[in-house]
Amino acid sequence: MAEHQEGIVLTTVDSIFNALRRKVAAPVLETKLVRNAVNWGRKSALWPMTFGLACCAIEMIATFMPRHDLDRFGIVPWPSPRQSDVMIVSGTVTKKMAPAVKLLYEQMPNPKWVISMGACATNGGPYTRYDRVLQGVDKVIPVDVYVPGCPPRPEALMDGFLALQHKIMEERSK
Repeated sequence: MAEHQEGIVLTTVDSIFNALRRKVAAPVLETKLVRNAVNWGRKSALWPMTFGLACCAIEMIATFMPRHDLDRFGIVPWPSPRQSDVMIVSGTVTKKMAPAVKLLYEQMPNPKWVISMGACATNGGPYTRYDRVLQGVDKVIPVDVYVPGCPPRPEALMDGFLALQHKIMEERSK
């Protein structure tokens, strides 16, 4: 038996495992090959949480239909924030809705990404003159990819997903 720094008695198996983890696993996990493999897995299995607030949601739904077939990119919509890793905010975000958007974002596990879809989600769109409309969802949560348009076509959202996948492959694992 060995004693840990905090006074906890460790069995031989625990101390061997901890030594292996520090000496062998940590350097291996920091290699470029492992990092690229992890990022490839992340980009190839995106589960977006569909969060449609206005007319952009119709185009978002159309993107998930058979004509555009996002399944071939490994993108499967998911209704729950607890299993999703991408949030698509499509439509006008009001100040009353902003706390709910932030709460859903906080419930998502890390790593997580956000796509702002449409002019309304990006900067308020044609409703910027109203004080009840948030001037972009990036005032509440960090946004990774902006998809322009009013409403953006399904091809634009697909391009946004491809840009997000490229960004994920460029990320360094934390």
